[in-house]
Amino acid sequence: MSRLLAIVLALLLPAAPAVAAPDAWTVSGPGQVTAHIALTGGNLTLAVRRQGRTVLQPASVGITTTTADLTRDLTFTGRSDRVVIERYDMSAGKRLHRATRMTETRLGFRNAAGAFALLVRAAPDGVAYRYVLPTPATVTSEASSFTVPADAKAWLLPYNAWYEANRVRTTAGEATGDFGYPSLFGNGTDFALLTESDVDGRYAGSRLRKSGNGFQVVLADAQVESTGTTPWRTAIVGDLPTVSTSTLVDDLATPATFTDRSWIKPGKVAWSWLSEHSSPGDFARQKQYVDFAARNGWEYALVDEGWNAAWVPELIRHARAQGVEILLWLRWSDLDTPQERDTVLPRIKQWGAKGVKLDFMESDSQARYRWYDEVLRKTAELKLMVNFHGSTIPHGLARTWPHVLTMEAVRGAENEPPAANNPVQFFTRNVAGSMDYTPVSLEVGTKEASIAHETALPVVYESGWTHFADKPEAYERHPQVLRYLNQLPTVWDETRLLDGDPDTHAVVARRNGDRWFVGGITAEQRTLKAPLGFLGSGQWLVETVRDPATRSDVVRDRQVLRATDSLKVPARRNGGFAAVICRNRPGLQTCDQPIRQVPRTTLTVTPTGTVDVTPGSSVEVAGTFTNGDQEIRDVALTATAPQGWTVTGQVVRRDELAPGESVSGSWRLTAGDQVGPVDVPVVATFGDGVHVEQAVKAFVPPPVPANGAQVSDLPFMNETNGWGPVERNTSNGENNGGDGRALSVGGVTYAKGLGVHAPSDVGIYLGRGCTRFTAKIGLDDETTEPGSVAFQVVGDDKPLYDSGILWGKGAAVPIDVDVSGVRMLSLRVTDTGDGRNFDHADWAEASLTC
Repeated sequence: MSRLLAIVLALLLPAAPAVAAPDAWTVSGPGQVTAHIALTGGNLTLAVRRQGRTVLQPASVGITTTTADLTRDLTFTGRSDRVVIERYDMSAGKRLHRATRMTETRLGFRNAAGAFALLVRAAPDGVAYRYVLPTPATVTSEASSFTVPADAKAWLLPYNAWYEANRVRTTAGEATGDFGYPSLFGNGTDFALLTESDVDGRYAGSRLRKSGNGFQVVLADAQVESTGTTPWRTAIVGDLPTVSTSTLVDDLATPATFTDRSWIKPGKVAWSWLSEHSSPGDFARQKQYVDFAARNGWEYALVDEGWNAAWVPELIRHARAQGVEILLWLRWSDLDTPQERDTVLPRIKQWGAKGVKLDFMESDSQARYRWYDEVLRKTAELKLMVNFHGSTIPHGLARTWPHVLTMEAVRGAENEPPAANNPVQFFTRNVAGSMDYTPVSLEVGTKEASIAHETALPVVYESGWTHFADKPEAYERHPQVLRYLNQLPTVWDETRLLDGDPDTHAVVARRNGDRWFVGGITAEQRTLKAPLGFLGSGQWLVETVRDPATRSDVVRDRQVLRATDSLKVPARRNGGFAAVICRNRPGLQTCDQPIRQVPRTTLTVTPTGTVDVTPGSSVEVAGTFTNGDQEIRDVALTATAPQGWTVTGQVVRRDELAPGESVSGSWRLTAGDQVGPVDVPVVATFGDGVHVEQAVKAFVPPPVPANGAQVSDLPFMNETNGWGPVERNTSNGENNGGDGRALSVGGVTYAKGLGVHAPSDVGIYLGRGCTRFTAKIGLDDETTEPGSVAFQVVGDDKPLYDSGILWGKGAAVPIDVDVSGVRMLSLRVTDTGDGRNFDHADWAEASLTC
């Protein structure tokens, strides 16, 4: 064929059609849920279907940075697929052991401004997507949104950054405003719970804003410094049992950052703040909560806001000797600098506390999420468990950091929510992760929910630490409630929804080992039903606690049932029931198991009293550990060196110790350079980790102050303050250190002195080397309202000066106090009994003649 003929034929023959780039993609998971992505006119959308039905209609997808608008004029660049299999264990949650299989599709897009990949995962229980940018970028917004049929039922949480509003019932079409996660929508048998996963300091949190026909993702910050990978925009999709028991939020999260979890122990917590707000400041009352926990086999006691460092170590020793561990409350701002995290948390760890409750974060900003990262890193390093209160919702944090045992982010008992709002929490907030609702208010609160309803809450609601809301005496006045709570675990091998509706009721079964616990709550009068098909073959003993005719302790019933049966319990409005189920056998009378009781022991130490130990010198301590009336095993007795100290001597060990038998030891400890009071612990351990401790009280004295020394330049031997820390050379300010102003009293400013807030106590070592203490005292000008205080100077526990009550504003009062022969000087400010508001007090120009 000639070249000319070939050209002619080529012109006459029809051209082969060009292959069009795909403009629609389907991601099918291993279940009934599929994601459908479409590119129309350069705009990207994503929809979700279940069993062929559209659950989430096509909604915008895209992201904008300071350098690129990646929401329009997009073209497709490529696709890749893989299967993601996740197997992991949790410290708490709906199931301890997790396994899931997800299909992941990576779709590439670009426009003239830049490029990104859209990662889409389809799981048995939903769909999630995230953006992956080629490099780190400053994100200004996301086009991410969800479109729900207008007539779909909606259970929504009006947004605030601590997630404690009452959830409202509306429809997708009628909703207006901003809403917090998780947001639940239902249409027939199809439900979608919208939330986010894998959010940390690499990004900011977000919320949903009703916009047009959809719900737009709105970032907490105007600009977010992204690593290039965003959180997962997550839609849990399925029928109500599937959605309510989903673990998708955790499945999508970053795997655990460490592997040793031997120190992480969920459990029941005695807690006093809700029933007695002032009790955390009362050492004797906290001991009573500890003793109650010990009698009933509860693992922990939480000391909330108001505890005092002067007695917390002794409370911890008292508790641990009985097998109870102590948790301590802190405001987040107590740990908002590296120095504070490196000082406060190690001190708490050294005292022997096992965990912390961190409160009032109240922000979804990237800066606050970076704080979460840092505090979680430090607490993990120190092996301190964590409860976040006044916090964001769980985003899979408990998978990444397994020592997070619960988070609040719910309108819990302290806010006295309507009992009718209780069922919806199981279907919404608790799906995302452990929920610190603080259940079982028997005598505190509104008493709107029945006693059986309250008893069922710690089954219906999951929380790795369950903090019980009422006081010991309230539970003891309800012995059948207490009996049930004493048997209740806080970790679960399996969770099932047996019956329920977000508007009206929830009946939930959870398995721990070979026992099932069932909880049912209702907003309206009904017969609550628990089909028992989840049980195996054979006979099962079912013990039920329910309400009697009047508000009082629950009534316990027992019956033998099979898996083919259904447990039916009539319940009043805001009523409920709880049950425990175990396999029946001849003669079995109860499913109850023995409550852990720690054998009584005593430990004595010498020397008694306080012993002075100068830096580098030594002190000999001795201890005798005596058993009570039960044989104990694996006994070890030793002295522990405080930080900076050294210890010489052997651990004394005994394989067993008979009742009444003792073991003794002695050790030499050498003091470090840190001045001030020091506890030198002598510790006996036995059995399954019971820790019995007493301390020799040592004092490492600083040098005697120089003549003319300013008190604000001297080390504090002790320090307590009614609000924030004691400030040196500034006023008290607010709760954070260093947030005060120049000291000012009666319009006169002072360069040196102490700024405090009543009640306050500052200890200064004089070593019997000073003769006079002088200062100018008064209420600081920084407050907008008048306060009232009394200034007191105390030497070696003897009163040396009392100002009487000082009211409101006025000139500073000069004082000159004889401190001859005083070893330890205490500067105290009281609130005069009228409360501590506006009691900002100054010790201006406080100095010593020595």
